[in-house]
Amino acid sequence: MPESSFLALLLVGLLGGTHCVGMCGGIVGALAMGAPARCSLLLAYNAGRILSYAAAGAIAGALGEASIALAGQLPLRSLLYLLANLMLIALGLYLLGFSSALAFTERFGQKLWRHLQPLTRRYLPARGPLQAFPLGLLWGWLPCGLVYSALATALSSGSAAQGAGLMLAFGVGTLPNLLLAGLLAARLRAYTSRPALRMVAGLVVLGFGVWGLLGLQQLLHQFASA
Repeated sequence: MPESSFLALLLVGLLGGTHCVGMCGGIVGALAMGAPARCSLLLAYNAGRILSYAAAGAIAGALGEASIALAGQLPLRSLLYLLANLMLIALGLYLLGFSSALAFTERFGQKLWRHLQPLTRRYLPARGPLQAFPLGLLWGWLPCGLVYSALATALSSGSAAQGAGLMLAFGVGTLPNLLLAGLLAARLRAYTSRPALRMVAGLVVLGFGVWGLLGLQQLLHQFASA
């Protein structure tokens, strides 16, 4: 798994901040406005959320590894590699302003979320880290196009460890937007929403995807000659 994939997901997490705040900003804002120890609540919530991303990445990476082992190396590995880079292109288009580029992915997790969402009520209102942390664990499975697109890259990584690492990079990228949502959200959203910044980031992520597609032929050649 090239290092560019880690950088791409970090950028997507950071500059997809408007989407992240839109999805999770309500619960983060409620935590920030609640108890005096709001920093500990926000840290606990985000630790749980990012841990869920890493767990999902580990599962996706392990599934990718198992499927490659069962189905044979060349065809499936090439297909997963193709999928990962197509999703990077979709993420790049999202950052460039094509918000519908990821809409189709959110339908996949809605059934799971219908079962998990009622569990979140047990921890609301969160008055301490012991409630905020499991709330974050559950909220990490909220249907989100950005998360699912990042998981496609984790699926192609071919190992649970790399899948977890990729989703950890994505989660760390989302952290500034959500950690500061209580106090500095307006300023941070204004910064991450700047057209020039989002265009540069979108082009970089899209470029990673296109570069990966161009490298597919080389990957196929390596497997053919092995």
